[in-house]
Amino acid sequence: MHLRTPIKVDLSPVYNFLGARTTQAWVDAAIENLPMIIQDHANCEKKAAGTAMNLIFRYEFSYDLQRKLAQLIREEMLHYEQVLGIMNERGQEWKYLSAGRYAKGMLKHKRTYEPAAMVDVLIIGAFIEARSCERFAALAEVINDERLAKYYRYLLKSESRHFEDYLALAQSLSDENIDERVAFFKEVEAELISSPDAELRFHSGTPA
Repeated sequence: MHLRTPIKVDLSPVYNFLGARTTQAWVDAAIENLPMIIQDHANCEKKAAGTAMNLIFRYEFSYDLQRKLAQLIREEMLHYEQVLGIMNERGQEWKYLSAGRYAKGMLKHKRTYEPAAMVDVLIIGAFIEARSCERFAALAEVINDERLAKYYRYLLKSESRHFEDYLALAQSLSDENIDERVAFFKEVEAELISSPDAELRFHSGTPA
């Protein structure tokens, strides 16, 4: 896999959107457990594509939504294929990994009626994408593997855009301003990232 030279990306919108920054304890633990972090990253790309595919089938009424989700699916599956390639290059075998608490911790607050449920799913997707971007940047700064660091920097351009795409889609489906729901999930996400977590995952909290 040949990557173009990563362009410098302004991540201040990502940092301003998130309610907390990744702790140094998580970065240190991730560096010590890179194979697991790499595979969980692959899982995240696959899950993101699967979520977008499910939404395409459930919400066929919106052209803009369908078009943007189709683009996201292509990008997420490309990233999944790329991470699989990195695992193969490193001689890393696929192992079972249980899901962490992160996504479930946000989804349990999703409203149960439409279109509010869809709006919440898209807002949650925005936070997942923003957190992914923030963590790629954090790892790229310190990782002692230039090949992997370059790949994480390469991902920043698309990942930094995804969270804004999700927010725009959420607002397009709501007659009301979504700022209040965004602020609510900002607190929920920050708590999940900052609080002690028994499992280390790509989106896990501070290692317990």
